[in-house]
Amino acid sequence: MSTATRAEIEGVLDTYVRPSLASHQGNVVVVDYTDKVLRIRLTGKCSGCPSAQLTTEELISATVKEHIPEIEDVILVSGVSDELIAQAKAILQNGHL
Repeated sequence: MSTATRAEIEGVLDTYVRPSLASHQGNVVVVDYTDKVLRIRLTGKCSGCPSAQLTTEELISATVKEHIPEIEDVILVSGVSDELIAQAKAILQNGHL
């Protein structure tokens, strides 16, 4: 992802999406942007929320596509991040349960 594209995406998220998610104690992070497809992960209380897919489609995808028309799709990435798995392994290796 180019710096300009990343900055543009982050700007749209900061201005139009994150305030709404923050009101629900959540956030969104960009996982990847390749071949006109933006992959995102919801964090905080929005992560794992039953409405996560609806939020992605109706709020995030619609807003991002409106402001950055070259983005053709926004995909919600679910599951555990590699960073969180590494943290869990470190805790387990140190004997902290």
